[in-house]
Amino acid sequence: MIIARSPLRITLGGGGTDLPSYYRNHEGFLIAAAINKYVYVTVIRPFKEGIYLKYSELEQVLSVEDIKHRIIREALLMQKLQTPQIEITTLADIPAGTGLGSSGSFTTALLEALYAHRRWLIHPRELAELACHIEIDRLGEPVGKQDQYIAAYGGLTCFTFHKDDTVTAVPLKASVDTVYDLEDNILLFFTGYTRKAGTILKDQNTRTNSCDDKMLENLHFVKELGIRCKNALEDGDTIKFGELLHEHWEHKKARSGGMSNPKIDEWYNLGIKNGSIGGKLVGAGGGGFLMFYATDRNKLRHAMRKAGLEEVRFSYDFEGTKVVLS
Repeated sequence: MIIARSPLRITLGGGGTDLPSYYRNHEGFLIAAAINKYVYVTVIRPFKEGIYLKYSELEQVLSVEDIKHRIIREALLMQKLQTPQIEITTLADIPAGTGLGSSGSFTTALLEALYAHRRWLIHPRELAELACHIEIDRLGEPVGKQDQYIAAYGGLTCFTFHKDDTVTAVPLKASVDTVYDLEDNILLFFTGYTRKAGTILKDQNTRTNSCDDKMLENLHFVKELGIRCKNALEDGDTIKFGELLHEHWEHKKARSGGMSNPKIDEWYNLGIKNGSIGGKLVGAGGGGFLMFYATDRNKLRHAMRKAGLEEVRFSYDFEGTKVVLS
């Protein structure tokens, strides 16, 4: 049995500039952090020929082409199995549609498990590139590249998305004290809303490809904000970082009408009045997790709990996608 795991992520600045529709013309930049909440994929060789899949549905087919799960189908097609005899099971600490990059994490964990199953080695960069190839090129999903790359690399990492589709990954040069500060004071609360990121990102893609001035101006600003977040964190100024999160959220909401809703705005304002200096919805928006930088953790936790939001505590993952059992 092979078990691979891939971390979920939070974005610390620059989110949205990792979509091809933007970076192929303007170059993108963001900071992402892998967290210790995971997607797991197990692969075994069953006794009988065939393909057995266990995720939110069950599938049992004889040929790869008949698989309904699009990512699994494309990953297995790339493996070019002559006589399919494989069983794949997936599990996750947190459900999909919550803004933590679960699709990219799933794809990287799946590829890692499939490579280990065939006793092949794969470098994090190649793993991220293959995952992006499946989701963006083969399936045409309107998604960016950050989820696959941060899942593959782990850590707190700065990514530059170049016009030629290459990606540069550099660790955030923050002190140990700053990393501990972020771990203690960044809090995640589940809004109860789940959504498909593609719905919101499709609108961003369309407007960016059509050179919509407002969208491009917004993304230019968010990219610059990501660089300012990097500088603040590397200088150890976490208060400034928290203030930049608030600025980021205000511009993120302006990107799409579906980015927020009155209830999310109410919860966000409650957090700002009760121990937080800034925050945002993690991911494409529309639901998932509210992330705050807190100056008074206990006050913020009490206010959010009273409002009915559940906190998910986490620490950072510095290993990236890996095989945990083989």
